[in-house]
Amino acid sequence: MNIIRSILFLTPVTLALALLPACASTNAPTDLRPRVIVSTDIVGTDFDDFQSMVHFLVYADRFDIEGIVSSPTGGPGRKADILKVIDAYEHDYPNLKTYSDKYPTPDALRAISKQGAINSPGLSGYGKPTEGSKWIIKCANRPDPRPLWILEWAGIDDVAQALHDDPSIASKIRVYFIGGPNKKWSVPAYNYIMHEFPKLWIIENNSTYRGWFVGGDQHDGWSNAGFVAKYVVGRGALGNFFAGLKLGGKSCDYIKMGDTPAVAYMLGDDLEDPARNKSWGGQFVRAWDRPYKLFDHAEMNPPTAADKVETFGVVELRYHLEAAASSNAKAALVVDGQRFPGFVDKAGVWHFLFSPKSAKAWHFKIASTLGGLDGKAGAFTSYLPTPDLASKPSSKYPNWWTDNPDPALAEDGFQGAKTISKYRVEFLSDFAARLECCQASAAKPN
Repeated sequence: MNIIRSILFLTPVTLALALLPACASTNAPTDLRPRVIVSTDIVGTDFDDFQSMVHFLVYADRFDIEGIVSSPTGGPGRKADILKVIDAYEHDYPNLKTYSDKYPTPDALRAISKQGAINSPGLSGYGKPTEGSKWIIKCANRPDPRPLWILEWAGIDDVAQALHDDPSIASKIRVYFIGGPNKKWSVPAYNYIMHEFPKLWIIENNSTYRGWFVGGDQHDGWSNAGFVAKYVVGRGALGNFFAGLKLGGKSCDYIKMGDTPAVAYMLGDDLEDPARNKSWGGQFVRAWDRPYKLFDHAEMNPPTAADKVETFGVVELRYHLEAAASSNAKAALVVDGQRFPGFVDKAGVWHFLFSPKSAKAWHFKIASTLGGLDGKAGAFTSYLPTPDLASKPSSKYPNWWTDNPDPALAEDGFQGAKTISKYRVEFLSDFAARLECCQASAAKPN
C-alpha cells in the first residue's frame, strides 16, 4: 500500500501525528520562524489563558519565542502562573524534544517570562514602565530583519507602555490582539494606541476568536468537553494540567482557549496579509475608522438607550462638576454588575471609558464618593458593525485589521467566527497529535 492510500485509512489525529512538521536544522544560518512575545492575563478572570498556554507550549518549536509577559485584564496576571505551566512543560520536554530540536528548554522559557503591569494605567493609557514593557522594547530593538509579533491575550497595557516609552518600535512590531472582553478592561491603553499610533500594524480580533470553541463539528470527541475527555486527559503533564484546571472550585474540563487563535494564526502561510493568510487563526479585513463616541457634559445630557454606538468601539463619558474633586475622591462606572474606574483630570472633569462587547442596550450608573457624581445614570445601545464597513478601509489606519462583518461568516452571532470554526476538526486533530508527543509511549511520526 503506497503512502497516499495509507493516509486515507488514518484517523484525523493519527494523520496529524504522521504529518507533524519537522523544524529546520539548528545549523541553519537564519532562523525563519516568526519571533513572538506572548502577553497573557493568565490567572485573570478566566481559565482560557492556561489552556492557551498549554497549546502554545506544545507548538513552541514552531516559534522563536522571545518573551512571555504577564499583563492585566480585569484582575492582575501573575508571572508565577506562567511558571506553573512551564513546570508542567518541563515534565514533557524530554519527550517533546525527540520530535524537534527546536523546543526551548524550560529554563530558557523561565528566563524570558516577565511580570508586566499589575493594574491598568490611568486615563492617559500609560503609566510607569514594567519589566514586561521594557522587555518588549529590548526585544523589538534587537537587530533582526524579522518583525517581532506580540500575541496579545490580555489587556494591551504593556504594549501601550512600550510604545509610549519608545515610539520607534511601532514599525518593528506586529500585534495580534484578542480584543472584545480584553479591550473592555484596557480601554485607556487601547484608546491611547488608537489615537497616537494609527499606523501600527495590528489585528484587532474582537469576535473571530470565538470560532475556536463555538460552531464547527461539535459531535462526540470534537465537542468542547468531549475533546478534553478523549484527547487531552492522560496526555503528559501538560494534558493533565489542561484537563485538571479548576475555577472557583468548579472543574474546567472543556475547551475555551479564546486566545489560541493568536498562536494558530502564526502557523499560516502569509502572516503579513490577514485577508489571505491560510491559518486556523482567522481571516480579517482592513479596518474602517475606529469607532469612538464621546458623551460630553453627561451630567446635564446623559445618554439614553436611543443613543447608538458601534459594538467594540470606545465610549467616553465626561462629567463636569461645579465643585473641585478632592485628591482622594473615587468613582467607578458600573455596567452589568462590573466596575470600571473613573479618572479625574487636572480641570476636575471626570472621564469614564468603556467598550461594549456585544450588541444590546447598556444601562449604567456612577458609584462615587462625590455626592455630585454618585448615582448619575444613563444608557446607550450598541449595534454590530455593518457589512458595508468592510468596503471602507480607513486611510488613517492603513495597517489595522479587524473581524469581517459579512453575515455569512458569523457563527452564533459572532462576526468572523466561521473563518476559524470551519477548521475545527483539523486544528483539534493537530493539537491532539501534539499532546500525544508529550508521552514517552507516543508513536514516532514518519
